[in-house]
Amino acid sequence: MDPDTIITDTVNTMTGKSPKKQDNAWSFFSTIAIILGAILVAGLMMWFVFRSYQVDGPSMQTTLHNNDRLIIWKVPRTWARITGHTYIPNRGDIIVFAERGLTTPDGNSKELIKRVIGLPGDRVVVENGKTRVYNTEHPDGFNPDTALPYGENLNLAMDPEEKIDENVGDNQVFVMGDNRNNSLDSRIFGPVDAKDIVGKLVLRVFPLSDAKRF
Repeated sequence: MDPDTIITDTVNTMTGKSPKKQDNAWSFFSTIAIILGAILVAGLMMWFVFRSYQVDGPSMQTTLHNNDRLIIWKVPRTWARITGHTYIPNRGDIIVFAERGLTTPDGNSKELIKRVIGLPGDRVVVENGKTRVYNTEHPDGFNPDTALPYGENLNLAMDPEEKIDENVGDNQVFVMGDNRNNSLDSRIFGPVDAKDIVGKLVLRVFPLSDAKRF
């Protein structure tokens, strides 16, 4: 007779329970542990690594469109917090952040997605329908919309009557939507504090025909 079968069918004289029942109980609790572990890992991934968002509104057209499904990368911000540093994205990055001056119906800060135009220490000037950034490296100023690759295929013209002159403080960034004439951004509510940045856009996953890395 198969010795494994003998062991399986033998009653445990110490507990009064058969090993088969013990195996079933162990299998049940193992399954529960795996499920709880998976939920915990998923939660940690969403909290510290990445998060999925759906675009709501036209402020980033034509780069992003309403209902696009995005992946926001949170690791740089998470690592900055762990090491006690401030996370400052690169100029031209598209970021998600919480705007404390705007609230959702449930009272939370509204999260927006915009492009980083100005960095700490910059002076951002909007005039005559153009954006110009002044800093120590560019005392005469430069237009990020033409100096960086993101602006190659975008119409970033603005109202020629609009005038903005804003200094970006330490641990802040100045953000604007790519749809400049239909965007609520730093021209309205000022620079964004780095502590309010959720992460930066790395991937559009839906619609599949427009999937793209950023």
